[in-house]
Amino acid sequence: MNYRNKFYRKLLSVAASAALLTSIAVPAASANMKGVKPGKPYELTVMHTNDTHAHLDSIAKRITAINQVREEHANTLLLDAGDVFSGTLYFNEFQGLADLEFMNLAGYDAMTFGNHEFDQGTATLANFVKGAEFPLISANVNFENDENMSKLGHNEFSSKANDGEVYKGIVKEVNGEKIGIFGLTTAETVDISSPGEGVVFSDYIKEAKAAVESFEKQGVNKIIALTHIGLNDGGGDNDLTLAEEVEGIDVIVGGHTHVKLTEPILVESGKEPTVIVQANEYGNFLGTLDVKFNKNGRVIEYAGELLDVKNFKDDQAALQILNEKYKPAVDEMKNTVIGTTTVDLIGGNPAARTVETNLGNLITDGMLAKAKTINPSTVIAVQNGGGIRTSVKAGDITMAKVLEVMPFGNSLGIMQLTGAEIKEALEHSVKDAPTAFGGFLQVSGLKFTYDSSLPVGQRVQSVEVKEDGVNYVSLDLTKTYGVATNTFTAKGGDGYDVFGKAYSEGRVSEPGFVDWEIFTEYVNKQENKTVSPAIEGRIIDVAN
Repeated sequence: MNYRNKFYRKLLSVAASAALLTSIAVPAASANMKGVKPGKPYELTVMHTNDTHAHLDSIAKRITAINQVREEHANTLLLDAGDVFSGTLYFNEFQGLADLEFMNLAGYDAMTFGNHEFDQGTATLANFVKGAEFPLISANVNFENDENMSKLGHNEFSSKANDGEVYKGIVKEVNGEKIGIFGLTTAETVDISSPGEGVVFSDYIKEAKAAVESFEKQGVNKIIALTHIGLNDGGGDNDLTLAEEVEGIDVIVGGHTHVKLTEPILVESGKEPTVIVQANEYGNFLGTLDVKFNKNGRVIEYAGELLDVKNFKDDQAALQILNEKYKPAVDEMKNTVIGTTTVDLIGGNPAARTVETNLGNLITDGMLAKAKTINPSTVIAVQNGGGIRTSVKAGDITMAKVLEVMPFGNSLGIMQLTGAEIKEALEHSVKDAPTAFGGFLQVSGLKFTYDSSLPVGQRVQSVEVKEDGVNYVSLDLTKTYGVATNTFTAKGGDGYDVFGKAYSEGRVSEPGFVDWEIFTEYVNKQENKTVSPAIEGRIIDVAN
């Protein structure tokens, strides 16, 4: 049985009229297709993942999905758009090598570097690369002066790429057709990770144009950009700009912003269209893109879908490896004590959803501290109360308890907001007060008063900000502030349309870093790894 129904979007091949037509259903590709006749359309199925962040508990299901797609399609590629590293205890314990064993088992064709691949420096990254049974690619990252990676790197676009080595791009032959694939990594990596002085990041637009030119000189007219720059990230590079400014890219397989693109995005700003895909996060989905090329390498039809891996059975070989080789150590790590609290840390429902809590203060203080290391101009942090799931008793804080408090693995985002937008967000935060609301914001770097007896939208009475990190001053409605939060909230979660607007306008940078990791790091930095957070009057309902 075919794994899905394909609904192709068909593009007119006439250059002067490359308009998108109405979707039409077509039969699935036959698994016994052995190439195409000269002049006939060539169909390629691209499977893709991104931002898996060491979430391996569902890996056996992902491998089943991959194998099933391969069974049903003759021409396939399997690509990863970066950020395999960091995010769960599997990474803390195995430094990416657990993920790598499963990627090798799955038969990935190529991967680009995400910013988190550099979190532990290039020595850890080099170990990962050496063990890869596929090449790694990034056209705008130069390792020539890095002692750990220099011997693995090739400053070229190769048609004879070796596994376990690094290239700007590669040429893969799939059933007689050459596909050019080049990588791009966000230049923000310098500020949001630890690549070291020997790793140089260059302009992604310039390098992308050079990649297209190189492939075309090799006679390759089907080109894929495998990117970790974000769909519309506010950090200075993103896929939408890439598609608009660089001619000749047929497909962009993206990552970094964790976007759940249930349908591909089509960009038609140039002579030829570009199709953009991204598969959310944490291995929740296997992205699939079927694309048809005409004889000139132009995309004429495409169909994309995210396959929910939970709907697939476990691959038994992968499951055995996971359960016997990796999971026991992770289960043991959950008992690790990460610090101590001298007081009960109050979270959960309704506390964190109705009033200021000491756990909310501790979490947002840690978030703000981390954000300042990335963007020193960040002065505020906010956390939705619904993301603080439970309380912690005084005494030892175990990793298991931290993961119970913050089970969603939300990552850090830094928004650029006007004072007026911040005030609008605070009004939304207290719209249901004193009734519990999952979007009720715990805060750091600011304090505010509101009156729950007043009409919704008119409740916030005063807002003050610690602009210098020490002294509170009144919020300036016309000024722009750096505000840290989690990306769920930054993208408009819990009805925060004001945040969602900023996100859509590219005013949100997504450095990543998972909430529980930020919290653990912050507790570890306190004297004797001991915390005693208190209620400080950051949020006051004057009606009570």
